[in-house]
Amino acid sequence: MVDPSYAPGVRVLRVPDGPGGRVDRYVADATGLSRSYVQKLISDGRLTSSGAALRANAIVGPGTELRLDVPEPIALDLAPAPDIRLTVVYQDDDLLIIDKPAGLVVHPSPGHAGDTLVNALLAHDEGAAWGGIAGVQRPGIVHRLDRDTSGLLMVARSDAAQASIMAQLKARRVKKTYLALVLGSVAAAAGRIEAPIGRDPRHRTKMAVVPDGRPSVTGYRVRERFDGWTLLELDLVTGRTHQIRVHLEALRHPVAGDPVYGTGTSRRGPAGLDRLFLHAWRLELTSPSDGHLIRATAPLPPELEAVLDGLREVIR
Repeated sequence: MVDPSYAPGVRVLRVPDGPGGRVDRYVADATGLSRSYVQKLISDGRLTSSGAALRANAIVGPGTELRLDVPEPIALDLAPAPDIRLTVVYQDDDLLIIDKPAGLVVHPSPGHAGDTLVNALLAHDEGAAWGGIAGVQRPGIVHRLDRDTSGLLMVARSDAAQASIMAQLKARRVKKTYLALVLGSVAAAAGRIEAPIGRDPRHRTKMAVVPDGRPSVTGYRVRERFDGWTLLELDLVTGRTHQIRVHLEALRHPVAGDPVYGTGTSRRGPAGLDRLFLHAWRLELTSPSDGHLIRATAPLPPELEAVLDGLREVIR
């Protein structure tokens, strides 16, 4: 069953009284559609005002009438990849929770047409009616992990489940906790980073803390201390691109093994590290069907535990 918010057809929206803002954000809030899906519809010319197509960053004021045309879903045309093994941590009629390995791209993109988690999902459960709300290339996908980040990833098994989980994410009711090894000794045993994140004006392929960025919040707790390094638990309150990596770099405690936001010692990491030390460790959400609490955890991969064992030996 398709959630009514995502059913095909034309929606007429009228911007209410109040300060103006970006049209993609307004439409996402007003319809319940994901912002990435709204931006895709806009790029396809499916959002108009007075007959003219709008850009995603257009500013709309009170009283503006908008017409959004949501198309019929397109048949999925992706090849299954049975050689990519998936570790399923949790499964029911609504969703799968996968323990994604580092190095695996989540959904198809330029240069990754057949070697992604999505391709593996198609082989894992052939004929499954994965949620199609996020677009034909992202069946069931409700959020993503960077290629070099390991750990828990939710995948919806129907449109209704996908709509429910995306709504929970938008309302910040999904609790996502990560583990990260960072450079240096983090002074406070616990803290909260509140700093807006946007595109880095000097390096457009990177994100950064910028004054006009989107509000971003990360909570943290020290889990273990080592000589020159600290292991943190991090709560992702908001979900911006590269949020944890950007916030920790801004705190002057970059994540170990980060080739984008680290430099020198932090980029190299401690002995034995050959990847980004960032792992999606724990998830808590509400079941889309009956509302019970779902909890899932994924232990640190062996290669990251081995790095910590090496640091513990230095302390002894």
